[in-house]
Amino acid sequence: MRTVLIILRKEFKQIFRDRMMIPIIFFMPFVQTLILVYAATLELKNTNITIVDIDHSDFSRHLIAKFNASPFFKVNYQEYNYSLIEDDILKDETKSVLIIPANFEKDIRSGVPVNLQMNINAIDGQSAGLINIYVNQILSGFIKEELVEKTAINPGLLPASINVKSRYWYNEELNFKHFMLPGILVILISMISIFLTSLNLVKEKERGTIEQINVTPIHKWQFLIGKMLPFMIIGIFELTLGLSIGMLLFNLPFAGSVLTLFVFTLIYLFAGIGMGLLISDFAATQQQAMFTIFFFFLIIILMSGIFTSVESMPDWAQSVNKVNPVYYFMRILRSVILKGSTISDLLNEFIALIIFGITVMSFAVWRYRKTV
Repeated sequence: MRTVLIILRKEFKQIFRDRMMIPIIFFMPFVQTLILVYAATLELKNTNITIVDIDHSDFSRHLIAKFNASPFFKVNYQEYNYSLIEDDILKDETKSVLIIPANFEKDIRSGVPVNLQMNINAIDGQSAGLINIYVNQILSGFIKEELVEKTAINPGLLPASINVKSRYWYNEELNFKHFMLPGILVILISMISIFLTSLNLVKEKERGTIEQINVTPIHKWQFLIGKMLPFMIIGIFELTLGLSIGMLLFNLPFAGSVLTLFVFTLIYLFAGIGMGLLISDFAATQQQAMFTIFFFFLIIILMSGIFTSVESMPDWAQSVNKVNPVYYFMRILRSVILKGSTISDLLNEFIALIIFGITVMSFAVWRYRKTV
């Protein structure tokens, strides 16, 4: 035990003497939580929409006012010229164009079906889908208001309706920051466990200090524990710091148990550090290690469901995620923080992380060669 404590002291001194490590440990949580939570959003707000009003009636002005009052749209006006409309879409000056036809008010009042033309830039399919939904909601509300006005004269015109009251669980305000922040914390902790661990070991290879350690009477398990524990401690510190920032600045709710969250985090750090050790076993230089990490890190992050829904991925991608530890940890963090899930609720994720961690760590330890 005394040997492990000596290695730990040596590791912490080495970490805090490294000018690159200090900004990563202390400033990266602030940068990621303060910037990425706002930037990495799928919310649609203030998107440009061009409205061409050919009718110029009270009804058309009322409809335009509905769009002006919506937080989702920023309305531009234009006279009807199809070549100009197409040019605006090609230059990406507008995301959608709504054309209100002539006789719009007259046809509504007389009960004649009205066709509104909606042109949407669908390069970004997700944004296009949201624009279509929001436009339909505004049009539905507008038509309903007009029908209510007509019922003052003829109540039989208003069809029977069903009132639906929705209740959103776990994120009642539909605050996208509460959804994204746990995902950003997953990226942060993954970088600490995989990135820093592998670079730390490879740096010792480049300097030759690891050869000096290898010829000492220190056992392999003592050396590896001494290498792992500092980054597990730093990982827990980063999680605590990131959660504190989220709760203070973004009012992030915390419905679960801190103990449950830390237990899962330690298991994930064990798995992540195992991946870092494995990469360092094969890499001879920091450059090789960084290229390897970036290659795998980008794939596992994008497939983990942090930014897009895993359920929307093809079957083969969902099968690949069964060996993706980031996917399990992302589900765990969101479930514990937002839903208050326990270990029994996340038993599948718990078992999967343990199996992955033991497998990767065992292979990394077996692959590591120490000369006594």
